[in-house]
Amino acid sequence: MLDTLLNSATSLSAAQEEALVLHLKNVGIADIPLVGGKNASLGEMIQQLRRKGVKVPTGFATTAFAYRYFISAAGIETQLREIFADLNVEDVQNLRQCGKKARMLMLQTPFPPDLQAAIAQSYQNLCEEYGADTDVAVRSSATAEDLPDASFAGQQETYLNVHGLQAVLEACHKCFASIFTDRAISYRQIKGFDHFNIALSVGVQKMVRSDLAVSGVMFSIDTETGFKDAALITAAYGLGENVVQGAVNPDEYLVFKPTLKQGYRPIIQKRLGTKEIKMVYDQEGLKLTKNISVPTTERNQYALNDEEILQLANWACIIEEHYSQVRGTYTPMDIEWAKDGLTNELFIVQARPETVQSQKTKNVLKQYQLKDKGEVLLTGRSVGEMIGQGKARVILDVRQINQFQPGEVLVTNRTDPDWEPIMKRASAIVTNSGGRTCHAAIIAREMGIPAIVGSGNATTVLKTGQEITVSCAEGETGKVYQGLLPYEVQELPLEKLPRTRTQIMMNLANPEEALGLTAIPNDGVGLARMEFIINNHIKAHPLALIHFDQLEDELARYKITELTAQYEDKTKFFVDKLAQGIGTIAAAFYPKPVIVRLSDFKSNEYANLLGGKQFEPKEENPMIGWRGASRYYDPRYSEGFALECQAMKRVRDEMGLTNVILMIPFCRTPQEGRRVLAEMAQHGLVRGVNGLQVYVMCELPSNVQLADEFSEIFDGFSIGSNDLTQLTLGLDRDSELVAHLFDERDEAVTRTIANAIATVKQYGRKIGICGQAPSDYPEFARFLVEQGIDSISLNPDSVLKTLLEIAKAEEKE
Repeated sequence: MLDTLLNSATSLSAAQEEALVLHLKNVGIADIPLVGGKNASLGEMIQQLRRKGVKVPTGFATTAFAYRYFISAAGIETQLREIFADLNVEDVQNLRQCGKKARMLMLQTPFPPDLQAAIAQSYQNLCEEYGADTDVAVRSSATAEDLPDASFAGQQETYLNVHGLQAVLEACHKCFASIFTDRAISYRQIKGFDHFNIALSVGVQKMVRSDLAVSGVMFSIDTETGFKDAALITAAYGLGENVVQGAVNPDEYLVFKPTLKQGYRPIIQKRLGTKEIKMVYDQEGLKLTKNISVPTTERNQYALNDEEILQLANWACIIEEHYSQVRGTYTPMDIEWAKDGLTNELFIVQARPETVQSQKTKNVLKQYQLKDKGEVLLTGRSVGEMIGQGKARVILDVRQINQFQPGEVLVTNRTDPDWEPIMKRASAIVTNSGGRTCHAAIIAREMGIPAIVGSGNATTVLKTGQEITVSCAEGETGKVYQGLLPYEVQELPLEKLPRTRTQIMMNLANPEEALGLTAIPNDGVGLARMEFIINNHIKAHPLALIHFDQLEDELARYKITELTAQYEDKTKFFVDKLAQGIGTIAAAFYPKPVIVRLSDFKSNEYANLLGGKQFEPKEENPMIGWRGASRYYDPRYSEGFALECQAMKRVRDEMGLTNVILMIPFCRTPQEGRRVLAEMAQHGLVRGVNGLQVYVMCELPSNVQLADEFSEIFDGFSIGSNDLTQLTLGLDRDSELVAHLFDERDEAVTRTIANAIATVKQYGRKIGICGQAPSDYPEFARFLVEQGIDSISLNPDSVLKTLLEIAKAEEKE
């Protein structure tokens, strides 16, 4: 057949024939009208980025001219226009009928012989390079695809593991017909594209054998928050279609780009996905590919090692920088990658502009906030920082989407692009599988619909007709609540906000919220609490990890074994999780200062961690007992503190996040402060080395009375108004009996604070406050400004309100 096609007569001129098929190395980003966005981008990277180390598999593309030639030579445009004359994308049945008729007409119309011959010649060239019947990927690339304001993600078809000329021709023909998939028709109609002004190019690319390895998607921007200094990478075993289509819950990795470019290794997040299935070649069957189960041991391992994560993130930076330069404006990128299991090489197989965060207005901060909380039915990965609610509609088969009613919450196994015709009508979407980079997540963001993906069991937990609230406004973990909970939407204009002399910082505990909070005007983080990360992400007592073999609690041993399944050395689990949590917060606000308070659990709180009871004493009053600084150098806990130090050293030295300032809590005497500094130095955290600053909490009367001596050994102070009020007034703030006496505005407290500020500033040190009082009491904030405090650190929800109060106070000075 190949010889027949190559020798067939042609009715086109030589110049026109050359325009039917082009080698990818001969096209670039300017050729989108000729070969579509996908193929133009591949050619651009082959031409421009290979010399920078970015690997892209070679191939060829049919042109837009070839598509139009096919339509015109067969004379089928009139018939196609007749099919779409009564199109109504709001009517699912009508949409299906029109799409099916159009596709059948395209498939029943044979390719012109000269087009077949051109494809045959190009495929033969590939076979001469890689061997007979070379396996290729055949992908659609529309001329209106991968634009900065429209993704067309997954709208047309892709075929993998295609062997032999006949199969290549058939796949190209099916790609041409897929310009009229139901989802593509609906999406074009919504976006206002003319169905007949768009042409389709087909890319034929040498397969990367990721069926024998791993593949995934990465973005050069955080997909949910728009934080542009992070590269988000997802990975799963096998061919990439499962990740793209949301059929699998992939691993996720987040890399901080600014210090990556400086040569550091800033992997600030690693999240293990379930990766239950993988797509591989179907060697014996009739299909091109098939899904098989992944062994449990592989599911419990990360699909990529650190070197591969960093290499992909570097490529994301290179690709983003190139496209930003070409377009003359910042252009975050959506990139597909694959690892070849035969050669162990990584490749980029697609790159397109990101279409959601890059289009958002930056001068208005829109925040969704639940006013009440309810029963959490299930959780998953949040898509879109919004809240939606309504009656659930569980649909397990795309053929049943006509049952869906506007305003319902779509609940299904996965929302691939075939569901797009009803997605725009949903108040929210909840799926069992999928990751934050799958096609459906991209479309959901683009349409402004909150979605929770990868929940695992949504279709069994939720029932059709059940009233639910879907919250994606509480960080990276999305929550489905029982009932229709009240919520509010605040739109905060960020233009013309006053600048204050007093620095406005934020208190933070949850790393998942950090990237989304950077849009709030701030001067950094005045208090990052370790306790949240230890409680919620590590969950185990550090000494229970160090002395796991001696752990007596069998249930704790079982739970710790589950938590640390990827770690032979369980202490490495503690260091990794703590470093990633603090690293995320530090990266979010880099290069602004991030003050990290070292652990300040009380002994009863430590005892509640897994395995903790074995290592903790019982104290009558833990609030003023063995906490803070007194634990760090004590032989009964110093091994645990060493793990904290290792994590902080990694954040500063390996991740390059030297904006981290460490702070010592509950330090009773200057002598104790020196002992803590010496303990830190033993673990590589030496004050003054690599710019390390160490602050102390000013929360004890002794910190105020001896502020001059503390100033000699610490670089700064942060007033903890809760403990300082408690200890100044001599009351237990947890006791209801004396709660009415607790008031930071009491004169004894304000005099103490005034003395602290005056003394510390006299000795040339910085002093701020990280308590709740300035948020609760505007007059207290004004008092602090009058005393000349350097910074006020607030809970995120009260920053803008207090900022305005402080601006007023400074005006009156």
